[in-house]
Amino acid sequence: MTQPFELTPELQQAVSGFFQRIPFNQLLGIELELLSPERVTMTLPMKDELIGNFMHGILHGGVIASLLDVTGGAMALIGAFERHQHLPAGERMARLSKLGTIDLRIDYLRPGRGRGFTASAVLLRSGNKVAVVRSELHNDEGILVAVGTGTYLCG
Repeated sequence: MTQPFELTPELQQAVSGFFQRIPFNQLLGIELELLSPERVTMTLPMKDELIGNFMHGILHGGVIASLLDVTGGAMALIGAFERHQHLPAGERMARLSKLGTIDLRIDYLRPGRGRGFTASAVLLRSGNKVAVVRSELHNDEGILVAVGTGTYLCG
C-alpha cells in the first residue's frame, strides 16, 4: 500500500527550481505562488513588453498560452511525482526530466486587460506516461480571461 502523497519541502523546491531555471519563464516574469498536490498557482505582472494589442494595452495571446502551459506543466510534474513516488529518486528524476507538452488548447474568453494575472491549474488525470491538466487565467480584478486544457508527457 502506498503512502498518501505529501509534497515535501524538498519536492516543492525541486519543482520550483525546475521552472525557475527555464529562461523563458524568467523573461516573461512568471512568479510561483502555490505548489500543492491539488493546485498550482502562478502570477504574471503586466509589463509593456507583453502587450499584444498596443491600441488597447491587452496581454498578448501567446503570453496567455505560455503562462497556462507553464502552470499546467508544473501541475503535471506534481502529479507525476505522486505517480512515481515508489521509484528511487534517481529513476524518478530521469523520468520526470522528459516532461513536455503534447497538446494545449486555449479558449480566450475576454481581452487580457489588467495590471497582473493569476494562472491556476488542477490535475484532471495522471497516468503512467501522460497527464491532463485544466488551467484558468484571471486578471487582477478576478475576471476569467482564458481557460486551457493541456496534455503532458511525464514519464
